[in-house]
Amino acid sequence: MQYDFLAIGDTTVDAFIKISDAWIETDNPKREQELCMRFAEKVPYESLTEIPAVGNSANAAVCAARLGLAAGLVSNIGADDNGKKCLDTLKKENLGVEYIKAHTGAKTNYHFVLWYGAERTILVKHELYPYALPNIEPPRWLYLSSIGGGTEKYHEEIAAWLAKNPSVKFASQPGTFQISLGTKKLRALYERADVFVCNREEAQKITSSVSLRETPPSREEFTDSLLEEGAERSEAGDVKNLLNSLRALGPKIVCITDGPNGAYMADSSGEYFMSIYPDPKPPYERTGAGDAFASTFVSYLALGKTPFEALRLAPINSAYVVQGIGAQRGLLSREKLEEYLKNAPREYEPRRL
Repeated sequence: MQYDFLAIGDTTVDAFIKISDAWIETDNPKREQELCMRFAEKVPYESLTEIPAVGNSANAAVCAARLGLAAGLVSNIGADDNGKKCLDTLKKENLGVEYIKAHTGAKTNYHFVLWYGAERTILVKHELYPYALPNIEPPRWLYLSSIGGGTEKYHEEIAAWLAKNPSVKFASQPGTFQISLGTKKLRALYERADVFVCNREEAQKITSSVSLRETPPSREEFTDSLLEEGAERSEAGDVKNLLNSLRALGPKIVCITDGPNGAYMADSSGEYFMSIYPDPKPPYERTGAGDAFASTFVSYLALGKTPFEALRLAPINSAYVVQGIGAQRGLLSREKLEEYLKNAPREYEPRRL
């Protein structure tokens, strides 16, 4: 069958460990926030919640399915109990799973989420799979997000497939490794993108000279970049400059999310700011807010909405995802999301920068 929305990316199980016996420090050279706990002691935790079948691309595909699109996922998992849990969960969301490869003898990705307050620090480990693009029927939209390290050839394969299928719309929401590869290595994907979404910090990294490296990072360098998140940051100017710098790389539409400060969009008509949707209550846990925005924006383009209309709808899903634990539980149906839009304050409108 032809999918409306087909996502490509890694799938994982997230284990949320809720902690309270911790604190935040900024006493370091870069004055960055650090999650701290007592060293060499037993530290109590409040709860453990395991959530299968998540990850940027899985979250995006679930979002699209709940909004009424025929959605599927291209991914790799282990032929283990966690892999079975992921497949069962995705099937319950009415996702197509025929392009998910379960590898015998391999483990399914498993991440530990240290949940403190409304924020989280994630301990990640991407398993080494023999990545290869299956023989997919061209969807209406292809959505590419986070994939682990050592997958340069796989990205080249995806870019070559897109070049052979020009009728397919392409959306990119890059993960950590994809950003660390730099714009030169992924030039074909940037130039091919109909939609490109990232957060403000990621936009600064992408448009900085650091991200333009020609030699891809080794797996060790990639792991170090995860452990030292935020290192080598550079100021790349204000948001308007960031939007235009990203569009200069090739994407037709660029969105930059900025957490509780709202989001920004640029297309051929100009640059716009969109405030967050009024939160029904304080955030419970913020995992997946960016995924919800990006995938809702792309899903509504697939549903025939204009970028301006999609920009009003995307923050609503983000607002409700953060009301529950994990990246998928709060994702809304199309009927519910559009009901919330009807009830939005009059001032809830994009404005030109």
